[in-house]
Amino acid sequence: MPKAKAKKSRGHLVIVESPTKARTISRFLGSGFQVESSYGHVRDLPKSKLGVDVEKNFSPTYVVPLKAKARVTELKKLAAKADTIYFATDEDREGEAISWHLAELLAPKPDRIKRIVFHEITDSAIHEALEHPRSIDQRLVDAQQARRVLDRLVGYKLSPLLWAKVARGLSAGRVQSVAVRLIVEREREISAFKPQEYWTVDATFTSGQDEIAAVLAKLDGKAVGKFGIGNQAAADGVLARLSEKTWAVTAVDRKQTTRRPQPPFTTSTLQQAANKRLGFSASQTMVLAQQLYEGIEVGKGQSVGLITYMRTDSVNLAGLFLQQASGFIRETYGERYAAGGPRTYQTKAKGAQEAHEAIRPTDVTRRPETVKAHLTPTQFRLYQLIWQRAVSSQMADAELQATALDIANPAGTATFRATGSVVAFDGWLKVYPTGLQETVLPQLAQGTAVALKAVQPNQHFTEPPARYSEASLVKTLEELGIGRPSTYAPTIATVINRGYVEKVEKRLKPTDIGELVSDLLVKHFPNIVDYQFTATVEDDLDAIAEGKHAWQQTIKEFYGPFAKLLEEKTQELSKKELTETASGAVCMKCGKPMVIKIGRFGRFLACSGFPECTNKAPLDKEGKAQPLQLLDEKCPQCGKPLTNRVGRFGPFVGCSGYPDCRYIKKTPSKEYGACPKCGKGAIVAKRSRRGVFYACNAYPDCKNAYNTEPTGEHCTTCKDLMIAGKEAPRCGNKECPTRAKAA
Repeated sequence: MPKAKAKKSRGHLVIVESPTKARTISRFLGSGFQVESSYGHVRDLPKSKLGVDVEKNFSPTYVVPLKAKARVTELKKLAAKADTIYFATDEDREGEAISWHLAELLAPKPDRIKRIVFHEITDSAIHEALEHPRSIDQRLVDAQQARRVLDRLVGYKLSPLLWAKVARGLSAGRVQSVAVRLIVEREREISAFKPQEYWTVDATFTSGQDEIAAVLAKLDGKAVGKFGIGNQAAADGVLARLSEKTWAVTAVDRKQTTRRPQPPFTTSTLQQAANKRLGFSASQTMVLAQQLYEGIEVGKGQSVGLITYMRTDSVNLAGLFLQQASGFIRETYGERYAAGGPRTYQTKAKGAQEAHEAIRPTDVTRRPETVKAHLTPTQFRLYQLIWQRAVSSQMADAELQATALDIANPAGTATFRATGSVVAFDGWLKVYPTGLQETVLPQLAQGTAVALKAVQPNQHFTEPPARYSEASLVKTLEELGIGRPSTYAPTIATVINRGYVEKVEKRLKPTDIGELVSDLLVKHFPNIVDYQFTATVEDDLDAIAEGKHAWQQTIKEFYGPFAKLLEEKTQELSKKELTETASGAVCMKCGKPMVIKIGRFGRFLACSGFPECTNKAPLDKEGKAQPLQLLDEKCPQCGKPLTNRVGRFGPFVGCSGYPDCRYIKKTPSKEYGACPKCGKGAIVAKRSRRGVFYACNAYPDCKNAYNTEPTGEHCTTCKDLMIAGKEAPRCGNKECPTRAKAA
């Protein structure tokens, strides 16, 4: 009897989110595995409607976005042919939800589905994950669904109210609104701050060739506090008592101190350090970290993840890494630089989850300088920061020698203090320098005479609290337990993009509309922007992820009171009362009072007789009406003088007779070079309802266009225009080989 033919294996399909991650993983797997990317999310709530049935237990309606449909169709075909489907999306809740959505769409038999997770994209980690697959964790999926549904309910229910009562185009978000509130409250602290004057008396003493800088510490045996000398008269009175030329060292205090290394990075501390040290925004940091995690070509045919997973609030390090780091430190820097044993740290973040590792290099021996040639400058700087922090966390303490000298006059009525500090042993500072300033004091014994060279009173004023930087805002959100590692960067980007916050000298300042929206929410929807409530929501989501709460019940407990309050406020609030204040000015056109209004793009002066009278004028920084700056040029349509104006898209020249005459002077567009497609037109900046884009001015004969500003240079491969990129300029031609390589 002939043998039955063995069933031919169709292989295994591995699905991840990004093509870069797919390419890296495929290097570690054999020919029996096909690694494909979903290109991010494959299902989501619809953009055009709420997508949540509040009458049917908050059942969500998911749709496949238009941009994902072709990819989903292709994945379905591949899944139908595969023996096993491995979902290898990120190991956080969002990654779990992506795997669940893929499983729902591909609909394979349950026994063909396997979920694998790994903390780093390395050969050993991938194969370890394949040997220990699990099923999709529905608890994590439910926690992500709860977050998505809750944010959708807040955003889609509150936004229409903001449109109706404040200005069109506004929107509200649960975590974003709290961030704006923090920024608004800090701005008001700064505005309300009253500086307090105080003085110090600083002196310079000499001993041989050495000079010693000191500050007055005691007067008549009593300590001089920060505000002990409150004005110039008091400072001059102190100065009059310091006539002696010869002084002496009355006390010498030397002590050895140590500084422990800082823990390895979590998501928030990485964002903070990258912002302070490198000037990176939170979003830029996360984009770069994602690239380092997903894989970098470090050699011919060698693509490897350089760091572990970058969304984590844990400071734990794997035992294997601790062992490798200890050996590396001893071999590279010497026995003295190694810590006595593995260092462990405790996270201080509220509600932190300790399941993950801290962010660290996947291979401690892969020093930054050895991979620099394969990284962009910004990738290198971030990798270097991560490598330094992780390695230094396992090194010996730094040892500092602190010295304090007390110098008094013969009568003992005044005592100056000089302090100094030097690094006796750098320890972990050798790898992760902190910019510590050393102050060296001469070796003087008690009783040594010194000469007073100069004495100078100096005026000071207390400083108001600083505006939030991205780093300090992330730190505050984390301390309050608001949001989670994956939410900080998009939260900050969102409030800036929506116009609620602007960056001024790298600090976050609320706009007029940001203050108005924040005040409205604080007064009328206090729960939405309450710090404790927002933190409690995160605790509830954690409880759902742990299987302790049902996600729909959690949403129900929030939505009932929220919906009732929303209905009340929709009837109660008046747009006029919220957005208009008296100005004291009179309309020059109709004689009615002018009012200060606030719209999506800030405050302006407008006639109270609107819509019959449409007269309006911009306001200056002090809230005063800006007079029209008439130009020596007449309007070609009505003959009135032209004037400089400022609109939603910036400054322009228009008719001073607006709104009766709406003439706007067209200015020549900046050209970015000849169009590489037709060779006849030039690439110029254009504007659409979606914003600025760059296209050939020979349209419609030539439809060549770019979404990003061209640099004016040409690609050396295909001769197309180069366009600005996040890291470096890239070719504007999507089909160019250099563009594909950069992606």
